[in-house]
Amino acid sequence: MSLKRKIAFNLSIAFSLLFGTALVIIYIAFKDFRRDEFKERFKQRLELTSHFISKSNNFEKEAPVFFSENSDNILLGESILIFNAEKKLIYSTLKDTIISWDTDLLNELDQKRTVYLEKSSPEKYAALKSINGKNYYIITSAVDTTGQSKLAYLKFSLITAYIISTLLIGFFSYYFMGQFLRPLENLNKEVSEVTAHKLTTQIPVQQSNDEINVLAKSFNLMISRLNDVFQSQKDFTASASHEIRTPITRVAFQLENLIQLEQHPPHILSSLKQVQQDVYQLSDLISSLSLLTRFDTENIQNLYEELRIDEVIFEAFATVEKSHPTLKMDFLISEESAEHGLLVIKGIPSLLAIVFINLFKNAALYSEDTKADILITEAADELSVDMITTGKTISPAEQQKLFEAFMRGDNSQHISGSGLGLRIVKRILEYHGASIVYTSPSENINKFTLTFPKS
Repeated sequence: MSLKRKIAFNLSIAFSLLFGTALVIIYIAFKDFRRDEFKERFKQRLELTSHFISKSNNFEKEAPVFFSENSDNILLGESILIFNAEKKLIYSTLKDTIISWDTDLLNELDQKRTVYLEKSSPEKYAALKSINGKNYYIITSAVDTTGQSKLAYLKFSLITAYIISTLLIGFFSYYFMGQFLRPLENLNKEVSEVTAHKLTTQIPVQQSNDEINVLAKSFNLMISRLNDVFQSQKDFTASASHEIRTPITRVAFQLENLIQLEQHPPHILSSLKQVQQDVYQLSDLISSLSLLTRFDTENIQNLYEELRIDEVIFEAFATVEKSHPTLKMDFLISEESAEHGLLVIKGIPSLLAIVFINLFKNAALYSEDTKADILITEAADELSVDMITTGKTISPAEQQKLFEAFMRGDNSQHISGSGLGLRIVKRILEYHGASIVYTSPSENINKFTLTFPKS
């Protein structure tokens, strides 16, 4: 999840919780207000009834007329039960129906004097009143239709407002976070374009002191320091390669003259040739290390050109054949490719030649019959080259580290080498957008498959 979405999501959750809490408080407050208002109306009705009883000369005769005239003034759908001190029903507004009441409620009035039952249906308000020296138990019940409908409507409105507000805050949070974080996205875009060959690029800094501009300034400072380090490394690599290669070349030249121009005993001649091979190996090692640090993907693509892969292979084979005359090559092109294929890819011929030179050297050193079988297969979008040799295969454990620097397998125990050849091969192929895979199709068969993109 992106930072923008995380912030918008967390902001939406925080708002939803706060807004939801506020709506719940509003609902509870209105619910309490409805209850208190309805309870107050019960009290008013009770006071009116008590006043009527205290002023009435003949309560039982006057009661029907009084309650009929005042039935809708305060409470809707009300019912009133009046009991005497012995808790006997002396009057009820309910007619033509079976009347029942809760005796526990009457007993509770002896203790509390007033009782309000909000959760009963209908709601009840009961009181024990002393009128003209006599005790009366008065139970009033009614349904607050208006208050309950208002409460239900308020509940619906609050839920609707909560859903709509949550959706809106989610949308606007995502939108405004995108606006706020756009400078950070621009910074990320600028940073992604910085490479080892573009360390002089500076990130634009706005005229403000916000965190993003502080980060941009710090990044520019880091880039400047990295550029100094990389430049020092490049200068050292170039100088060291030149200074070391020159005396090695002189030593190799003098050894060659010494071997060719003078007669030496067999054991001395063998030692001189071994020294000469060691010098050549040291020269190759220096060249390989220099090559590994010289190129980068961005600057190498500017040097691409169209080339025929078969010509590169034959050129590399000819180079290796000079130092390994016994090396043989069986070159084949698949039937599908031979009919319509052009065997053309884009790359740098000199670097791709190094790839196949290293592979042919391995074939000359490690194969049992110093022979390499080459098979080229061309498809619409890629071209593959298979190099197959016979000899001791590489174990699965060693295959995982096969293309690492200075990696040498068990099959190279008694053969001199630097362990950089396949690492250089993989590095060059990666720069060309290509890949190399090692497999062992059968016993004593080694197969390297190089796959090049056509575009």
